[in-house]
Amino acid sequence: MSGVLVIAEVRGGALRPVSLELIGAGRMLSEQGAGELSVALIASDAEAHVKELKLAGVDEVLAVPSPLAHFEAHVAQAVLEALIERTSPAVVLAGHTVDSLGFLAAVAARGGHGFASDVTELSWGERGLGAVRSAYGERLVRELDFPGRDTVLLQLRPGAFAAAVAGLGAEKASSERLDLDLEGCARSERIELRDPPASGEDIAKADFVLALGRGVGARERVAELERLAARIGATLAVSGPLVEAGWAPRARKVGQSGKTVAPRVYLALGISGAAQHLAGMSSSRTIIAVNSDPDARIFDVAHYGAVADLFEVAAALERELA
Repeated sequence: MSGVLVIAEVRGGALRPVSLELIGAGRMLSEQGAGELSVALIASDAEAHVKELKLAGVDEVLAVPSPLAHFEAHVAQAVLEALIERTSPAVVLAGHTVDSLGFLAAVAARGGHGFASDVTELSWGERGLGAVRSAYGERLVRELDFPGRDTVLLQLRPGAFAAAVAGLGAEKASSERLDLDLEGCARSERIELRDPPASGEDIAKADFVLALGRGVGARERVAELERLAARIGATLAVSGPLVEAGWAPRARKVGQSGKTVAPRVYLALGISGAAQHLAGMSSSRTIIAVNSDPDARIFDVAHYGAVADLFEVAAALERELA
């Protein structure tokens, strides 16, 4: 068995951002030797998205028309089981989303395949597929392999992988419409789909993040630095201890049990660099760290670092803006 199969997602007639992240991760595995990259889309308007998926740099697009206008887990399960039987992929990638949580584990259990959820890192080497996810209540990072499993199904954490860039090559990609007998597969009825209430700016979408750690020392300092973030055009984020202390809302938390961010610039003030936090921000394009401890782990991933008092650095920034 060889090859990577991505299960794309649509909502409201548009590809969800996680679909391009899955394709980016799948392309990486393909380039490391996992085989060709295929992407399947299960939707009533599947064929309408073929060109967009081709532009993301895949080798093959499989459009599977669904009899329903919305996602339904049992329909998706039936399609994926048919695709695995038909294409025998080594790896199936789906998002760690409300959609795939409804069917991917069931497919793995029924087929005896390898499985892992909330994956934050991937690799392909001599031993085959490797994956990383958190363990023991986010206290450890677990490295996984899948001996004896010809096919492995993985749910990837949204935001943990760089999205594929449109325009990598549409001409070489093939496409095929697969008409499967899906009548009667659906076993649930959608009553309503609600988006969660907005809780301010989404740190996962920010281009410039100013992140605060335990080094800020006091709740009132968070408000001061939030004003600095606004002045320099950054979105405020925090590490876990500030949320646990009640100094910042959970929506601002970066890390394995928070949000994964990959901004253009990540400015970390007073963050030590625990493994849980690093897993949520290490894909940032430029990481700048300020910490008074020269041995802080944040410096292991930082592109630029300063062993300094974070408040002296913040004051210097304020003076530059004056």
